[in-house]
Amino acid sequence: MTDAGDPTPKPRKLHVKSFGCQMNVYDSQRMADLMAREGYTETARADDADLVILNTCHIREKASDKVYSEIGRLREFKDAAARDGRQMQIAVAGCVAQAEGAEIVRRAPAVDLVVGSQNYHKLPELLARSARKPVVDTEFPVEDRFDALTPPSRRAIRARGVSAFVTVQEGCDKFCAFCVVPYTRGIEVSRPVARIVAEVERLAEAGVRAVTLIGQNVNAYHGAAETGGSATLADLLYRVARIPGIAQLRYTTSHPNDVDETLIAAHRDLPQLMPQLHLPVQSGSDRMLAAMNRKHTREQYLDVIVRLREAQPDIAFTSDFIVGFPGETDKDFADTMSLVDVVQFTTSYTFAYSPRPGTPAASIAEQVPEAAKTERLHALQAKIREREAAFNRQCVNRSFDVLLEKPGKLPGQLVGRSPYLQPVHVMADRSRIGEIVRVHTTGLMVNSLFGDIIAAPPQEAPLALAGAGE
Repeated sequence: MTDAGDPTPKPRKLHVKSFGCQMNVYDSQRMADLMAREGYTETARADDADLVILNTCHIREKASDKVYSEIGRLREFKDAAARDGRQMQIAVAGCVAQAEGAEIVRRAPAVDLVVGSQNYHKLPELLARSARKPVVDTEFPVEDRFDALTPPSRRAIRARGVSAFVTVQEGCDKFCAFCVVPYTRGIEVSRPVARIVAEVERLAEAGVRAVTLIGQNVNAYHGAAETGGSATLADLLYRVARIPGIAQLRYTTSHPNDVDETLIAAHRDLPQLMPQLHLPVQSGSDRMLAAMNRKHTREQYLDVIVRLREAQPDIAFTSDFIVGFPGETDKDFADTMSLVDVVQFTTSYTFAYSPRPGTPAASIAEQVPEAAKTERLHALQAKIREREAAFNRQCVNRSFDVLLEKPGKLPGQLVGRSPYLQPVHVMADRSRIGEIVRVHTTGLMVNSLFGDIIAAPPQEAPLALAGAGE
């Protein structure tokens, strides 16, 4: 549609809302990059958009209900747009789309397109088809969608900041009894090293200094190496660390069984690899770990922790925990509480178990009463908050290298991240965004550190991070 006498098409607007993990954030950015090629510009307002994409997550409880509630809100915007003579399309992508498929269109006729986790590279074609009637595409494709995606523009990269996520691996072969990932994301697939390197080089050329390599089971990475054969995650980390401009590296999320000696050595050898690792355990009870099909014991998990700490004494750990898994007893829960004390996690994500349709755990008869789940969850969260507060206090009056990422709330203030991901606030000119500076911390407010930029680090003892042995 054009104004009279103006041949320039009216720009179309895109609003993407992400739910869940960092991989969804990455996927949402790639969808925005793809649609930018089709003439769409991003808007923060859903009511102002010509296309709204809900990029959904199926991990949290009542994920589907949240999606349908959001669709209900969007339907009102779509009706209002129609009254103004404007067409709005609504697309549901991601894991809820993959899991529920045509059921979404049946329950929510306002939805034009349902596109699964592996098919969003076909968005332009699918949206064109959905203009005539609703389209559902949740098949696992044969082709690699990354080959078909549009690289982000330099302007888009710079607008997203000086740190970035890069998907290197998708899917999971572990089949934990509670988890939908193998069914919504498929089996483990790894991208070739050369393609990841090319993507990170583009990011670095546009000013990105910190990269987090992400995957559902990232340390199971086994992509094609540049010299032939298969590369491990450690191989990939060493290779990415050589890219000029990349000063900080992280990876998430990992499985304890895939922490091998080469990865442990990378934590010892690579100064770019930050001393913080998210290593989900889910439970401290061997009985529960077996019921969850985690394929490791408490002792094996602790052995991984010990070996990583030997390689990198300053490393800090975060984790995921599920309480109230079917059959969990007070003794099982006590084992989980004791594991938090042993490892001294700096923080963790905690969830009360909720059944996911199609997973083995959903059919177990011995479900834990909701009241017991809630009580245990609150007790675990209190313990983890205690540990997090103690760790944050320990980080005051220390010196860290901090990547300055964005303006703070106060005039003349910038915010970056410590090696342990806490926000760090300093007074500095906006022109220093993207610099890595040495900061001596002087104060703490909840989970944020405050400090001063210094010229050189004072001599100090390592952080006392190691937990007690068993």
